This record gives sequence, C-alpha cells and structure tokens, in this order.
Amino acid sequence: MTPHLPETPRSLPETPLSGRAALVTGGSRGIGAATARRLAREGADVALTYVHGKEAAEDVVRAVEALGRRAVALRADAADAAEAAGAVPAAVRALGRLDVLVNNAGIGVLGPLESLSLADIDRVLAVNVRGVFLTSRAAAAHMTAGGRIITVGTCLTQRVPGPGGTLYTMSKAALVGLTRALARELGERGITANIVHPGPTDTDMNPADGPYAPGQAVLTALGRFAAPEEIAATIAHLAGASYVTGAEFPVDGGHAA
Repeated sequence: MTPHLPETPRSLPETPLSGRAALVTGGSRGIGAATARRLAREGADVALTYVHGKEAAEDVVRAVEALGRRAVALRADAADAAEAAGAVPAAVRALGRLDVLVNNAGIGVLGPLESLSLADIDRVLAVNVRGVFLTSRAAAAHMTAGGRIITVGTCLTQRVPGPGGTLYTMSKAALVGLTRALARELGERGITANIVHPGPTDTDMNPADGPYAPGQAVLTALGRFAAPEEIAATIAHLAGASYVTGAEFPVDGGHAA
C-alpha cells in the first residue's frame, strides 16, 4: 500500500535542512527515532526503516508530520541484502529525492569469544557492516552534490574498557574504514561521509537504569548516560555541514578521555 504523504506547507519557515529528504535506518526507537525527529525540526522530510517495531515507527512518523514535514515508515531488515539496499529506492519513491542517509540500524551481540556462534558472527556482520555498505552504495547512486552519509558507530572503537565486546567492536570499527573510503570516493561529487561514535546512551537496548548502567556511566568523564537527543544533535549538524568529511565524532561524554 502506498503511504499517505501530506504536502509540506509552503508557509513553513526556512530551516537548515529545508527541502531536503533523509533516510534513517533503524528509526523506530532510540537514537534513530530521536534523529528522525531532529532532522524534521531542521526542515527535512524523513523516511525511516524498522523491522519489528511497526507501531513505534508509526509514532515517529506522526511526530514528524506534526512538525509539518512528510514522513514514511518502511519495513526493511538490514540483515537482508535486498532489503538493506531496497530501502533507498523506496525512500526516494516516497519522498522524491534523497539527500541525507543516516546508517543507524545495528545490533550488538556481547560475550566471551568462545560463546559466540557462527550464526552470531554472520548476523552481526550482515547488519552492522554489509547492510551499511549496501545502503550507502544505493544512497550514493541517488545523491547529488550536497549529499550526506552519516553512520552511527560506537565509543568502543575509541576505547575498549573491558572484555566481551570483540564481535560488536570489530563490526563497528569496520565502519570507520568504510567512512573514510566513502569520503574519498564520493568527495569529487560533493558528497560527504562521517561517523558518529555515541557513548553509553539511554535507549531500550541499553537503559540508563539497567543493571549494567552504573559500570558504563562511571567510565565517562561526565558520569552519566547520554539522551538520544544529544547524539541526534551531532548527526543533524553533520547533515548540514559542507566541509567536514571522512571524520570521526565521539559523542561519548568523555569515554575516551
């Protein structure tokens, strides 16, 4: 079924991302949902992907529309190669263009090396690496000068404070290399690529009141978790930045200090 997309009112004031269209993968909750809302406040129409959280994704769509922007929720599993790449043309069909891609969808499987199964390894790499590569490649084919690719990494690529995160950290570290290579490959077309490394962030997957939270918070210089909106603010800045590319941005409360 074709989603209903209300027309953007012409009376809306000009904002940093006015007239631009964004795709946020994994945009139904946490950092992704906060990013979708922040990009809409900055003026962008927003497509977001989800896998299981249809109701949550529709809530984000309504929040974006309440800001006077167009929005659509697309079911796409980043672990599926066809769906990961297919989210891009679906977003373009819905919004008419694509200017900003936020690679936010990701999973974490933590535990000792010997506890990780081959299925664990394959799924983490499929979602966190292959899915990001395929979505970025598809997005680049639709972007013109001024396009932005922003990927969500992790503070663990900057500092690994303890055991158990080898697979997750490896997958996210691969995105640093991907970001730098994309910056070089797409720079002549005026498209930028950057990566944001969140520190401990209050989300459903890692709540600030969860059993492991105190140990994570104490590792930051600020002694607390981030709100998803604090990560989204940096992503939104990069969506509008024109002379920043191939760079890493820790938003980690001093986790790496």
